Formats: sequence, structure tokens, C-alpha cells
Amino acid sequence: MPFVELDTNLPAGRVPAGLEKRLCAATAAILGKPEDRVNVTVRPGLAMAVNGSAEPGAQLLVSSIGVVGTAEENRGHSARLFEFLTKELDLAQDRIIIRFLPLEPWQIGKKGTVMTFL
Repeated sequence: MPFVELDTNLPAGRVPAGLEKRLCAATAAILGKPEDRVNVTVRPGLAMAVNGSAEPGAQLLVSSIGVVGTAEENRGHSARLFEFLTKELDLAQDRIIIRFLPLEPWQIGKKGTVMTFL
């Protein structure tokens, strides 16, 4: 169950309509997870700095069980996510940061329990 959070200082009007759905589909394909298990939040218009600069930029946080736990995995994920984000947001790679956070099943609550028991 991946969680994807895109924070950007781009104004909402510069974030392409429907980005959350395309990011959901792209993340599912990149991580090899069903699209109906991917959760995406897009937060535009934030006061933020990327690499010390307030120029347009974005930070992506990708959290998931089992697929973001190694450098080798994340190197491949990073390449594909950067390709998607640079195209969608019209930003250079040096204006985007991606963080990967591996999760354990007991850290995600669903249906009144945690994923460990589902």
C-alpha cells in the first residue's frame, strides 16, 4: 500500500489538472503495486525551498511496504519518477527531491486493524 506525497511551491494553476491520478498510475506501474492500493496527495502553493532556493521545485515522499527498502530498488524507482515529474511539472531534475521511506505492515492501519492482520 504505497503512499505518495508531492509537495511543491508551484501555484495550483501551474500543476497540471489530474496530476494526482496520473501520479497514482505511474507509481503503481513503477512500484509494481495495484493502482487501487496507491494513495496520492498533491499539495501545491507551499512556502518551501529546495536545495536552498525558493525557485519552483518539488519534494516527493514515497512510502511503501516491501518495495522501497534498498538502494538498488530506489535507484530504479528514482529514475522513473524523475522522468515522470520533470515532464509533468516542467521542472529540471535539480529542482526535485525524492525521499523513499520503507514501511512495515504494522505501521499502516486499515479496516480497524493494521496491515499485518489483513
